[in-house]
Amino acid sequence: MTLIEALIGLAVLLTVTVVAGFVVRWNQGRAHHHVPHEVVEPARLGADGLGDVATLLQFSTEMCSRCPGVHRTLSAVADARPGVRHLDVDLTNRPDIAKHFHVLQTPTTLILDRAGVVQTRFGGVPRRDVIEMELARLTGVEPESKPEAERV
Repeated sequence: MTLIEALIGLAVLLTVTVVAGFVVRWNQGRAHHHVPHEVVEPARLGADGLGDVATLLQFSTEMCSRCPGVHRTLSAVADARPGVRHLDVDLTNRPDIAKHFHVLQTPTTLILDRAGVVQTRFGGVPRRDVIEMELARLTGVEPESKPEAERV
């Protein structure tokens, strides 16, 4: 192999790696509606029940640096909407749940309807406005708008 062939091979490898990185980054925090619509049993997750309207199910681990921020966001969204509950499941010692739900990264968030059927899946850190939009789509109830002074 000549030096030129090696440099071309290295350039191709670098290009493929950069493109793959952009694709992965682009998918972070996006809502995915093409999810298997399975019914989640709250007892399996260690919860006593689901929300009356919807449930924000977060999968976290102890070593996840972004999970506490997502926890605060999802809790605030759930507190602002009647009938919406936030559940945070720590997968650190529960690889069976991670395998069952195909969780490859934390945080991963599922939005469940009132029956516990998975409607939307987020890998990575979901934006609050996207969560609100998905809940509005699911429930048909728009969130209360903030006064102009509170908007950021």
